[in-house]
Amino acid sequence: MPDMSSIASQEILTRGPEGTSLAEEAYAVIRSKIITLELEPGSLISEATLMAKLNLGRTPIREALRLLANEKLVEVFPRRGMFVSNVDVENLAAVSEVRAVLEIKAAELAALRSTKSDRAITLELIKEIDSIKGKPEMRTLIQLDQRIHHHIYECTHTEFLASSLDNYYAHALRIWFMALDQVEELSAAIIEHRALLEAIAANDGKAAAKAMRDHVEGFETTIRKNL
Repeated sequence: MPDMSSIASQEILTRGPEGTSLAEEAYAVIRSKIITLELEPGSLISEATLMAKLNLGRTPIREALRLLANEKLVEVFPRRGMFVSNVDVENLAAVSEVRAVLEIKAAELAALRSTKSDRAITLELIKEIDSIKGKPEMRTLIQLDQRIHHHIYECTHTEFLASSLDNYYAHALRIWFMALDQVEELSAAIIEHRALLEAIAANDGKAAAKAMRDHVEGFETTIRKNL
């Protein structure tokens, strides 16, 4: 079984606002800690602790938390404070339902709108999948999964769709982290992206949509089986 503590301590890719401001830096780091469950669901958020750990002032920390609250990764309760939002497995069906609609459309659009440079990245990702041997580190597999999904979102060349999908993906990933120590064949889940990427590289929107549907449905089935 994977060592959850070591995975949580590793940087998880996040899609934050573009730029390098202190607030954006804080957003990316705190978001990663929430997604990996390093900041435990339901726990009280201490601005002072985050300021000390990230060596940042109160203003960028508060701006980052405001952005995370907009993504429903942080909950604000008047006179009580800010808390990391809970991970409710009962929401899995709702998250999967939305992802099924949006990600299937994203896969189709990615296949139809991919540029020459997009296709080059797609082919490189396929090579990375083909290079998976034995039992790679969980960190490597998780980051590859994220890069694949982010790439597909970017290939749609639709900023609003990409941003919305990234938010739902973050919530799905939190649920995944809850089940991660129970999932034995994570490599297989990553390898199944190959058919999806091949369809996108071939500009086959119909095949890409089908592959994404199979993937999202398979994700929900795997999580339910292991929780």
